[in-house]
Amino acid sequence: MRLMKTLLAATALVAVTAGVSEAKTLVFCSEASPAHFDPGPLTGGNDFDASSRTIYNRLVEFEHGGTAVQPGLAEKWETSADGKEITFHLRPGVKFHTTSYFTPTRDLNADDVIFSFERQMKTDNPWYAYLPGMTWDYFQGMDMPKYIKEIQKVDDLTVKFVLNEPNAPMIANLGMDFASIVSKEYADKLAAENNMAAFSTQPVGTGPFQFVDYQIDSTIRYQAFADYWGGKQPIDDLIFAITTDPSVRAQKLKAGECDIMAYPAPADIAGLQADTNLVVAEQEGLNIGYMSYNVTEPPFDKVEVRKALNHAINKKAIIDAVYQGAGQVAINLIPPTMWSYNKDVKDDEYDPELAKKLLAEAGVTELTTDLWAMPVSRPYNPNAQRVAEMIQADWAAVGVKANIVSYEWTEYRERGKQKDRKGPFQIGWTGDNGDPDNFFATLFSCSAIGVSNYSSWCDKDFEDLIQKAKVTSDVAERTKLYEEAQVRFKDQAPALTLAHSKVFMPMNKRVQNFKMDPLGIHRFDGVDVTE
Repeated sequence: MRLMKTLLAATALVAVTAGVSEAKTLVFCSEASPAHFDPGPLTGGNDFDASSRTIYNRLVEFEHGGTAVQPGLAEKWETSADGKEITFHLRPGVKFHTTSYFTPTRDLNADDVIFSFERQMKTDNPWYAYLPGMTWDYFQGMDMPKYIKEIQKVDDLTVKFVLNEPNAPMIANLGMDFASIVSKEYADKLAAENNMAAFSTQPVGTGPFQFVDYQIDSTIRYQAFADYWGGKQPIDDLIFAITTDPSVRAQKLKAGECDIMAYPAPADIAGLQADTNLVVAEQEGLNIGYMSYNVTEPPFDKVEVRKALNHAINKKAIIDAVYQGAGQVAINLIPPTMWSYNKDVKDDEYDPELAKKLLAEAGVTELTTDLWAMPVSRPYNPNAQRVAEMIQADWAAVGVKANIVSYEWTEYRERGKQKDRKGPFQIGWTGDNGDPDNFFATLFSCSAIGVSNYSSWCDKDFEDLIQKAKVTSDVAERTKLYEEAQVRFKDQAPALTLAHSKVFMPMNKRVQNFKMDPLGIHRFDGVDVTE
């Protein structure tokens, strides 16, 4: 009997040990620290990777690796004949994460959906400004308060969005990160404890992975959510190893310290492609790298000066030196792969003599300015510091002196959107939903000033065109309006359109089923690793 007990105990120990050894871990070398983990007020791709696409879900989701809208937390929806009502039918039985700091007592319901949007929409909501200085950049910048009249609870599993007027991009917009659905029950608990700030640092969602811990500027740990409505993920543990230097990320990948990395430096791509242990996926990016002029700041308030500075910049030389074959000169705000792209728009060609002439005609004989350079590599601009140095040299050739400035990534963006910011500002964009409105309105509408309109540009003609495009569902009519908007944008030059880039994703061959996302998000649901 004693021998039998010993054998049974040994067998149990082997079984437990085997279970532990079979746990699968994937390490992602990410490029920057998240500001926090509440996706509603955030704007950075690194923020969304760490929050909305791991921890949370939305009413609708984009297909994995594409831009088509699919059911998410809503199983189905219907739009009224006049386009002013959209009714969502929620998926029953959706669980919220159970963590060391919160245990839910109920499943997802309509109250969570309404809370998720009303906190962004109603200025008297106690969660509207629960963090110091926070803003709802996407919700406000995309004019959502203008279009959403109210959100009604029909029953626990049915929610109706009532709009003031039809809005063609609305369904796609609700698949974006700012529209992630959060737990009202958890928010109520924190409010009762007078601990609302924890909502952004100890997140609770319904997504494929749940938050474990965050070592600031170093490591984020997640584990697969066993009760995820879409099924438990193949990966048991997901780790973000925050590594700001792209060359160091590449070294870690080659050394096996991470399984997949974001945004390799162009100079490192050939070496990564040559490594027999790696695969380097690639695709054309749905993106734009650009430089915003603050059009409220003299002399950048003059279109002639903005045009002159554009003509002084050798964009082709920048593409060759910085993007090294992985980018193309951007003429329009949207990339050529996007519907409604206007191929007839002419670029501000490199012409230093014309630049000098335009500056003289504008009465600008001496100009010294700050020139902002991003501190991180992005798909649309792999080396903003080098770009700034090349622009600095080009401008010096026409008598303009530029002082290059930069800050930590989150602070950089916050400073950049201030209306009194001094100097042209390098930034960029990767499309969120495949709709042109996501570029035109999100980046340069009047309502986006102080949010994501870094040029503080409010142009009536441009605004009329993009607003008309929102309220018609006729694709041909929308295309015509966006083509006209591109002409107006180029004529007024609130920004220098610099580049559209190709995006590369290097990974170890053990990584299975990772799909590159045209929307620039790194998603790990469905991803597996082989031992």
